[in-house]
Amino acid sequence: MSRRPLALYDNYTRTLREFEPLRAESVGLYTCGPTVYDYQHIGNYRTFLFEDVLKRVLEWNGYRVKHVMNVTDVGHLVSDADTGEDKMEKGARRTGRSAWEIAELYTGAFLEDIQRLNFEAPTVLCRATDHIREQIEFISDIEKNGFTYRTSDGIYFDTSKQPDYGYLARLDKAGLDAGRRVDLGEKRSVTDFALWKFSPPGEKRQMEWESPWGTGFPGWHIECSAMAQKYLGDFFDIHCGGEDHIAVHHTNEIAQTEARVGTRLANFWMHGYFLLCNDAKMAKSAGEFLRIQALIDRGYDPLAYRYLCLTAHYRSQLNFTWDALDAAVTALDRMRNGVFQLGEPGEVDASYLERFTAEINDDLNVPRALALAWEVLRGGLPDATRKATLLAFDRVFGLGLSTWQPARETVPDAIRALAEARAAARHAKQWAEADRLRRELHAAGWEMEDRAEGYTLKRQKAHES
Repeated sequence: MSRRPLALYDNYTRTLREFEPLRAESVGLYTCGPTVYDYQHIGNYRTFLFEDVLKRVLEWNGYRVKHVMNVTDVGHLVSDADTGEDKMEKGARRTGRSAWEIAELYTGAFLEDIQRLNFEAPTVLCRATDHIREQIEFISDIEKNGFTYRTSDGIYFDTSKQPDYGYLARLDKAGLDAGRRVDLGEKRSVTDFALWKFSPPGEKRQMEWESPWGTGFPGWHIECSAMAQKYLGDFFDIHCGGEDHIAVHHTNEIAQTEARVGTRLANFWMHGYFLLCNDAKMAKSAGEFLRIQALIDRGYDPLAYRYLCLTAHYRSQLNFTWDALDAAVTALDRMRNGVFQLGEPGEVDASYLERFTAEINDDLNVPRALALAWEVLRGGLPDATRKATLLAFDRVFGLGLSTWQPARETVPDAIRALAEARAAARHAKQWAEADRLRRELHAAGWEMEDRAEGYTLKRQKAHES
């Protein structure tokens, strides 16, 4: 296979850079995973899907990928300002279960969802609570290097000790301090952040550990620095997350690692843009909390949502609507059926493979690669070549085209009779009668699609408009 150079957009340099692995043929990839205080919503999965596609593109280019994903099951406070309750404690109170129980429940739900969406499993899935020792050691080294101070509620990172703090987000640190509108308490700067939080006096938390500084729990950011370094080293290839991680979480990860070992942790910092719902950020707090299970309950195949996400570049926002998902259902159905009907695969077309590589290597331009797949499907190549080429493309798309088969849905006799009557009316050019029968089918919950060789019937998708 001809390989075009892979270029990726690095948010640290704000440039499109040619990707070269730090170690020959091997790539270290760290992706920020779920905070398991609740189910993940479909907006979260858009970010996770971009990371899955990135991994597939790296593999397409011949690299072995060591993919590390964290599970945040402690330390993520409800406010980025290091105030408020730990999300795990809050989730435990909401559900009436222990923090440990909900961590297990929601981690399991997340793993089930990524399987439904046909994600490649991470090489290492690491939980924050399994790496408390590594986090304490990391904080101890930062303390020895003079980057911390103590308050009554925890150990904090002193961002004034780093002149380049906030470079990833191009933060105006002086302006943030001058314009702060919140009570900092004992924090010296609005950008300082907790490395270790003390358990409140006289109160026993569900998740707490002994440390050199006192009983408590780690801050949110330290887990990723510690686990990334443990599994991938002091400086690895790519770190990913959502665009909301740029200003705080990833900025603080970099600060911590620079304070400990002098690197910015990763060579490339990549971020996926939000999924919008009615042009608002989809989040649990916004009142629009759609789960993958909610889509399934409405009759949707989760891979239709995957297809929808593939239609937008990862660095552009995607607005979720039911109409858009319905269009993705139709497109995926046509692609599946089209590929299935091509028979047995033959040899891949080299020129299309080269064009496909050029598209995905242009900063993961999957929408253009998808358009190329439709060109192949509709084009003039032999069926066996088209089949093989499209199945090769699907190594990146992840739509499961090689294993899909048409469902054999039972059509009630009454519905079949209506469809036959409509087909006969169309054959006799009785258009008014054909339209009436089509409306009758629609009212009964069925769609009839006319084809050259006859017609197909399928149930309508049930959802709220």
